[in-house]
Amino acid sequence: MENLILRNAEQKDLIEILDIFNYSVLNTTSVYLYKLRTYEEQLSWFKQKSQEGFPVIVAEYNNQIAGFASYGHFRPFEAYNNTIENSVYVKKDFYRNGIGKILLAKIILLAKENKKHAIIAVIDSENQASINLHEQFEFKIVGNFKQIGFKFDRWLDVIFMELIL
Repeated sequence: MENLILRNAEQKDLIEILDIFNYSVLNTTSVYLYKLRTYEEQLSWFKQKSQEGFPVIVAEYNNQIAGFASYGHFRPFEAYNNTIENSVYVKKDFYRNGIGKILLAKIILLAKENKKHAIIAVIDSENQASINLHEQFEFKIVGNFKQIGFKFDRWLDVIFMELIL
């Protein structure tokens, strides 16, 4: 997409990031939460990412946030310090425009630059678009957990995908 800018997120972006995230909470199984996140919670998330040295990247198109991506701890134990879990969210109006691919490519590059060893993607098993996206970057399915999430009145399966850097 022409006019698409990738940049580090700033606090001024949090309202749009929050809108994208909360849309996913209400309408998708890309995040297994029931309650909408508040601005204060999103600000706390953003500050924690910054304090821990984890990136938050936005894709900006014509002065609006079209998507965002980040990574963080896979598990909170020292032995996992070089393994991260990625997150990519795209605003509904921009689905299927390649923004997720651009964001994921940037997150992988940043992980390599920060000397991470592995990236884990935790994906709802019915989210074929996300599975396909990660496969484009050589992520491999390494686990399929049956009925471990419950949302929208049904049990959900989760796929773990891994990329060794």
